[in-house]
Amino acid sequence: MSLYTLKKSKINRGSFSESPRSRTVIPVMHRNYRTTECGRTQLEVSEELGIAQSVISRLWQRFQDDGNVSRCYSTGRPRVTTPNEDRYLSVTAKRNRRSTASDLSRQLSSATGTTVSRQTMYTRLGHIGLYARRPVRCVPLTATHCRLRLAWSREHALWTPQQWSCVMFSDESRFSLQSDSRRTFIWRAPGTRYHQENTIERHRYGGAGWLVWGGIILGSRTDLHVQSVTMTGHIYRDVILEQHVRLFRGAMGAEFLFMDDNARPHRANIVDECLQSEDITRMDWPAYSPDLNPIEHVWDMLGRRIAARQPPPTCLPELRRALLDEWCNIPQDQIDNLILSMPRRCKACIVSSGRHTPY
Repeated sequence: MSLYTLKKSKINRGSFSESPRSRTVIPVMHRNYRTTECGRTQLEVSEELGIAQSVISRLWQRFQDDGNVSRCYSTGRPRVTTPNEDRYLSVTAKRNRRSTASDLSRQLSSATGTTVSRQTMYTRLGHIGLYARRPVRCVPLTATHCRLRLAWSREHALWTPQQWSCVMFSDESRFSLQSDSRRTFIWRAPGTRYHQENTIERHRYGGAGWLVWGGIILGSRTDLHVQSVTMTGHIYRDVILEQHVRLFRGAMGAEFLFMDDNARPHRANIVDECLQSEDITRMDWPAYSPDLNPIEHVWDMLGRRIAARQPPPTCLPELRRALLDEWCNIPQDQIDNLILSMPRRCKACIVSSGRHTPY
């Protein structure tokens, strides 16, 4: 019996139950049969449909045996939620992204009467591409901040690598003996959360540490300045500008640009007077823009290198030596790549209309 005769006779007797796959395979085999005497081969049909030949062979064999290619009855547990309820969950979760799985379950039960477990809620949200993740912590941005960031990015978006090579990016950071990273995971058994070996003791404000200052420029970097006290305008002028920045200004000439953020010590009157007397041009910088400063990633590199030291520093003198050593060990090509990413940072800021960027 031919493909066409089989298909027609089974449908006329009402024993053929179409499925999405059968609606694709059987009509095509029937259509191709009408153009040739014996019908097209399974290989030709599989190539045309983009389906494996084994699938077509299995469907056709099942059709010859019992006249049915639909999915067999499944004994599995039926879905608790309907497609409409799944869409309701998607809209609700996106509307209030801080809702917990229990909150969403209660809202679904209140709206539709369907009760689901937390695990089912995780599964449904995962099917639509939503997963529980920690939110990214960023500095708060006002409308004015966004406007200034956008204007700065547009002004510098077309700068060439030669222009960026004249800019020294600088910043301060703080490193303590106790890491404040919350990305650390441990292996523990259930019910042992508060066992001594499964806890990390940490001072509320990070404990003792060092304040560091550094500057990076294409092809070079300053020495790392380490101090235990808070940065002041006098220290910034007498140490940072006089002992570090002024040397690079003398070596590079009038094209040199010095970038620092808008921290209060950086904008002191004595600092402005020093910059003017030394003929150091300061680059305008939008407030609350750490994502535009490539040295922030250098601090991250430095922190990871300190954390990877074995054994780790256990006292302030050891931490100071580790900071100085690891600062010098950071490959210069990695720093250069960060500086050369400035056009991409500006573009990302423009795309986000001055709001937060992935950097």
